[in-house]
Amino acid sequence: METLWSDFLNSEWHDWKGSGYSEDRLGQEKWQTYYLNQWQLKAQVPADDETVGVMRQFRSRLHDMSVRCAAGATLAAEDVDELNRMLDLGPVKRKAKLEGGELGIGLTPVREDWHQVMAEVAASFLRSLIDGEGNRIRICDNPDCRWVFYDDTRNRTKKYCDDKMCGNLMKVRRFRAKKKQEQNKAGRKIPSRTSESAESHK
Repeated sequence: METLWSDFLNSEWHDWKGSGYSEDRLGQEKWQTYYLNQWQLKAQVPADDETVGVMRQFRSRLHDMSVRCAAGATLAAEDVDELNRMLDLGPVKRKAKLEGGELGIGLTPVREDWHQVMAEVAASFLRSLIDGEGNRIRICDNPDCRWVFYDDTRNRTKKYCDDKMCGNLMKVRRFRAKKKQEQNKAGRKIPSRTSESAESHK
């Protein structure tokens, strides 16, 4: 499942097919426009270089937290401090709302900039941990991909970001590796007793 925070992390893109090519899309105007539209957020495009630098630092810290959560660890005190620091960048106003005859409370961002966006990313990450479980965070099992995602399946056994892409690719790789191993074993000829005897008389 794609989330606001995982989409932010995956702006650091790696070629899942294994070419070794990677691309940091965070500073690209095209990606920034896509991200804001995708999650209905507002900020200036393109983001200035200083802001992009701050976002990269936050992305690195958030990625480290995600990897540790995926491994079964919990957030440390310094992680919580970092998330609180990011949340402070994006103040919100509480607003009553009525949807489908039910009364609720909505949170409206006060600012419309990339600092507000980072605060929303931090809040999204926290909601995933609070409403779900940290061990549902996954790093794609394709080592060339490294895509971060949230496993919302019932059995919690999702290994790949996309079963049709990375899942099938890894299946083909395992099949080829097995075939190669079988060929290597078949290629190792064991000398017969007859040949050994002939060799000993030379």
